[in-house]
Amino acid sequence: MRHQWYRGDVSTNLRLSEGLAAALREEAARRGTSQQEIVREALARELGMTSASTPLELAVRAGTVEAPDPFCNIEPTLRLPRGTRSLDLLDREDR
Repeated sequence: MRHQWYRGDVSTNLRLSEGLAAALREEAARRGTSQQEIVREALARELGMTSASTPLELAVRAGTVEAPDPFCNIEPTLRLPRGTRSLDLLDREDR
């Protein structure tokens, strides 16, 4: 039950690890926005309460598809000979 003194937003207190707190500070500085706004956006996105959710995010949340693997650097599977560019391998008339 909401008490009468709540007129809108409700405050909450979060305990963050040092690493997460530092990352949040850095992201807020990078975006030029408040840490609160970043946390609000992240919660809304995670809870599916934003229209900015992509169809993939919505499908993952609904359990329709599995979440993709996170980005990782991979080793190239093909090394071009020195002096060869990928553009040179394309069969194009407009070069």
